[in-house]
Amino acid sequence: MRHSRRQLWRVLAVLAALGLLAAACGDDDGGGEESSDTTMLQSGEAGGDEEGGDEDAPAPQYGGKLVVGIEAETNTYDPVEGQFSNPGLTVALSLYDPLVGLDENGEFRPFLAESLEANEDLTEWTVGLRDGVQFHDGTPLDAETLKWNFDTLHYPTDSRNRADLDSFGVTGMEIVDDMTVRYTLSEPNAAFPDLLRGDIGWPVSRQAWESMGQEAFGQAPVGTGPFVFESWTRDDRLIVTRNENYWFTDEEGNQLPYLDEIEFRPIPDDDSRIASLQSDDIQVMQTLRGPSVKAVLEMVDAGTHGANLFVGNTSSVTVINTLNPPLDDLRIRQALAYSNDQEAMAAVRNDDGLVPPANGFFSQDSPWYSADAVADYPGANGQDLEAARALVQEYIDDPERSDGKAPGEPVVIPYECQPDPSLVAGAQLLQSIWGDIGIELELEQVEQAAMITNVVGGADTDPPFRGNFDLACFRAGGGDGDPLTSLQSFFGAVPSTPGNFTNFTDPEVDAALDQLRTSAEFEDRYAAIETISRITAEQVPVVWNVATPTLVGYREDVHGIPTWGFPDGTGGTGTPGATVRWHQTFIAAD
Repeated sequence: MRHSRRQLWRVLAVLAALGLLAAACGDDDGGGEESSDTTMLQSGEAGGDEEGGDEDAPAPQYGGKLVVGIEAETNTYDPVEGQFSNPGLTVALSLYDPLVGLDENGEFRPFLAESLEANEDLTEWTVGLRDGVQFHDGTPLDAETLKWNFDTLHYPTDSRNRADLDSFGVTGMEIVDDMTVRYTLSEPNAAFPDLLRGDIGWPVSRQAWESMGQEAFGQAPVGTGPFVFESWTRDDRLIVTRNENYWFTDEEGNQLPYLDEIEFRPIPDDDSRIASLQSDDIQVMQTLRGPSVKAVLEMVDAGTHGANLFVGNTSSVTVINTLNPPLDDLRIRQALAYSNDQEAMAAVRNDDGLVPPANGFFSQDSPWYSADAVADYPGANGQDLEAARALVQEYIDDPERSDGKAPGEPVVIPYECQPDPSLVAGAQLLQSIWGDIGIELELEQVEQAAMITNVVGGADTDPPFRGNFDLACFRAGGGDGDPLTSLQSFFGAVPSTPGNFTNFTDPEVDAALDQLRTSAEFEDRYAAIETISRITAEQVPVVWNVATPTLVGYREDVHGIPTWGFPDGTGGTGTPGATVRWHQTFIAAD
């Protein structure tokens, strides 16, 4: 695996120098989907094709409506203010096309864009647009419109997306010709294409935005995607219909998409979502919960449904606020990791048999994984209660302990978690385990939105964005894009990095992130990630549990969900994070 990636990055560096990155560009979360376990299970099969293939699928057919059960509602589909978690992305990608996507090998490839080229030092990235692409209102996508999107929506200092542009070093965009733009960067950034996969890379209609205004646009978005917005009843359903003028055709030259209509229903309760799939009230559902994954797989075994199970670099974790005593003391953080029982955690969360234990940002399948670095994590060899108790007792007896308490007094730490039954069970397990080593947990159930606010914090604290929490159940990992994208958000100066939930900083980590930005050579980037992995293993800013299973389940006559592709025929990444691309989904006739 590492050998193949080394060859890839040498080729990428040459292509970048030649300006030929349209055909092979970038990298991802440790090989992107190479770093994940993707298995497609179709009606009654006992196993799956690891490429996510659907080799027995019938020929694509036009027509039909799908009702899709998603985890939660989204605040707005304006790409500037939208909170696009997994369910929001699944809806948004029916309405918008990203300029760039990840292919089946985890490589960046133009999607809505026709070409993507870099200069020799990776400080300029040129995007060529396809002829004939129209927004849903009939206006054309051209360089002038893309420049308007950049200047008006994303680059203003008060735009939420400005922070993302700044983190990638983007300083501006210029029009090269009618169908070409060039992004300029203040420094080299090998991960730049990853920026164009997300909402910054989703062009919107200027005409619609200016005529409707931002708030109204977010309730009735106009993009270039395979489906057109029809209606939205908040917390009930959002309906999209076939884009009759979509630019994408299949391998036979037939215009996409195949479906006539999709109805997205937010169903927050997983049991209700599963029951709806069983009763055919919905035909597709997403889940990130082990018990629900197992329930859908039972339906696959029964021969009535198919599913795509995806396990990548994201894991369930306990995030630690390293600025708050006693968690500012390495002994306490190490004790938490030494005592954690990952097998018991998987069982109590009902993830057992689905996912492996996690000990770092990258899974063992990832080319960015380092066994040497992981070996430094206190829980790498399993639970060690004796070592954990010794560390806690040493802290308790320390007359200069950081929490200001007298020697001998107990260690008490608040722990926040959402009121999901499996998460509550996991928190209670930790309360028992950590109580056994001398750390008392005060459990607090906090709704997800409030907990995110607590973990992120605000600008009015000292330092800004230090967060208002001590321990919290969360998800973390290397993500499904270029590793720099996730890691530069997770680390960095506390006042300017809201995504640095743990508030952990280290000059070696900062230097390694710079190396990731400035080099396209695999060896250089691997060394940088190994440094980050080693330091975080030793310093324990998070306690790792197990990888997160994600699954899309669907009725047996639904096809094309895990097998979407690019205009040149290259396969896509499947369903990372239980998100779905809809342009090639179809319903087979009886």
